[in-house]
Amino acid sequence: MIKAELRKQFLAERKALSAEEVEHRSQVIAEQFFSRDDIFSNRMSSLAIHTFLPIIRQHEVNTWPIIHRIWRELPHAKVAVSVTDAVSQTLTHYPLTPETLLGENRWGIPEPTASEQLALGSEKIDIVLVPLLAFDLTGHRVGYGGGYYDRFMAQCRPDCLKLGLSLFEPVDEIQDIELTDIRLYGCLTPTHTYWFARESS
Repeated sequence: MIKAELRKQFLAERKALSAEEVEHRSQVIAEQFFSRDDIFSNRMSSLAIHTFLPIIRQHEVNTWPIIHRIWRELPHAKVAVSVTDAVSQTLTHYPLTPETLLGENRWGIPEPTASEQLALGSEKIDIVLVPLLAFDLTGHRVGYGGGYYDRFMAQCRPDCLKLGLSLFEPVDEIQDIELTDIRLYGCLTPTHTYWFARESS
């Protein structure tokens, strides 16, 4: 299937889920994230972990259970989130702490409203938790179509772990892949962790 068809299908499938089911699946994904030694390796306490903040009304994976557990259990790890610039179509990343003030942007995405902290460069990030609507068995994904995360991930280090979070299992193939599409290294769903071959750098 092509991206437009998959985007329409999975937006409808997410909308059909109850809020309780979205929360349940999100909790299971969070448990998988922290149970994987291959995610954290030996750098667990000092990681810089970038995450998206969920648009609740869009039934996105709720990443707050992951964030709160990082704050509780990994005090030396950094959590980063983005501010979206619609003019330049880029993301700027800032540390997220329990004291960070958040507001919603034009798309309903929670963002820091007045960060006094310095922006965090993409090259400093060790793990990116990537939002998506669908993904396939080779690690390609379908997002909302703006390309923000592809541009962001293209700036990350080759060893940065690009990890999708999905409420659903993969489709066989996304047919209209473009050269600018950045593949995931892995994807967590409520039932599986999928790993994809990394491209040589």
